[in-house]
Amino acid sequence: MSNTKKIVLMSTLVLLLAVTAIFNFVLAGTGSTTTASANVKSNYFTSYRTERSTKRSEEFVQLDSVIAAYTVDTNEYAAAVARKQELVEVMEDELVMESIIKAMGFTDAAVSIGADSVNVFINSNELTGEMVTKIFYALEVEQKVRDGNIIIMPVYAES
Repeated sequence: MSNTKKIVLMSTLVLLLAVTAIFNFVLAGTGSTTTASANVKSNYFTSYRTERSTKRSEEFVQLDSVIAAYTVDTNEYAAAVARKQELVEVMEDELVMESIIKAMGFTDAAVSIGADSVNVFINSNELTGEMVTKIFYALEVEQKVRDGNIIIMPVYAES
């Protein structure tokens, strides 16, 4: 790929990222500006999922541009396709884990799966040892993650 094509591609990506940031700022400013602390807490899980989805969408756009810019037989193309598939699998796993945790009786949960760790945010004002053990077991069975790589945090958000 020539330097001119690389510069055009990178400039386009930067421009797209800037436009996305502007739209995010404009759309975020259309809501009420007086947000109470309780309202922020009650929207924690919704906000978290929205932010996670936005970041993933941006990454998908970048991966799609790399996929479009390279031919099928290049390493860049293969790496972008592999990363895109990895992201899809992580998104599916997070959704499954959130559903399993909700099925345990919690009103809401948010799961973030990283390269070697899992962060779990539970809608609860406190977690008992029994609750934590159930969540650890579900994560170990479903995600094959060991105890040291799982962080469970209670985030009490009024429903």
